[in-house]
Amino acid sequence: MAERSWSFASAFRGMFSSPTITEETWDDLETALITADFGPDVTEAVLDELRASVAKFNTTDPADLKRMLRENIEERLAKFDPTLHLSERPAVILVVGVNGVGKTTTIGKLANYLRNFDKRILIGAADTFRAAAVEQLATWAERAKVEIVKPEQAGQDPASVAFQTVERAIRDGYEIVLVDTAGRLQTKGGLMDELTKVKRVIEKQAPVAEVLLVLDATTGQNGLAQAEAFIEHAGVSGLVLTKLDGSAKGGFVLSVQEKTGLPIKLIGQGEGISDLTGFTPHVFAQQLVG
Repeated sequence: MAERSWSFASAFRGMFSSPTITEETWDDLETALITADFGPDVTEAVLDELRASVAKFNTTDPADLKRMLRENIEERLAKFDPTLHLSERPAVILVVGVNGVGKTTTIGKLANYLRNFDKRILIGAADTFRAAAVEQLATWAERAKVEIVKPEQAGQDPASVAFQTVERAIRDGYEIVLVDTAGRLQTKGGLMDELTKVKRVIEKQAPVAEVLLVLDATTGQNGLAQAEAFIEHAGVSGLVLTKLDGSAKGGFVLSVQEKTGLPIKLIGQGEGISDLTGFTPHVFAQQLVG
């Protein structure tokens, strides 16, 4: 994970000028957790647990506190299963999220990621409300070297594009289908009704294996608030965090899981087509804390 000008790991490394744990250490740690977007509730819980651990083991060594912090974060992250469940054939993944979070580019990166496992991928361009989305997705499909099903005419019903995509996947033996969806309509209710329709039409042919909600990590809690309607109505099964190019807002990874009860399954850490990886709690905690 590349570091920006500020990162939690660098802040943590600079936290211990004294050889022992002091009240200043706790104050600095609280500031670092809040700055890294852990959120006030998670920050308070983590600090309470760490104070209890430090007291239990009667340690004054900052290195022990660092290890305890890393283990605490890893344990919290590991409560959620990051596995993509793609055993069905075809395995259909619906990708949802508000416009501007990187949904279309995420689909291209995800296609590339899955193709590395020797899977035949088909993309469905069902965000027909935004003409540019179809062409942008087609560009990413070409980069990922996968096929795409595009609307037959402008403004085609999104559910019909999704249906045609799954129909082709079944006919031609594609293993995984990625379906793009609209990020904005006139009303939230209309958008959720449309997503429900898309899902219902797909399930006439194949079950939906995953509904992945894309969130922009840099928007933090605000981005989560924007996405609440998807979580409530779209049957979301997992999260994809984009734009997590450094650990400056790494705490959002933990707070978003605890707030939504949903696992983070994939993380985007750059602009390149290969900059999407599966989420591993141990690795992430190590990168975050250092």
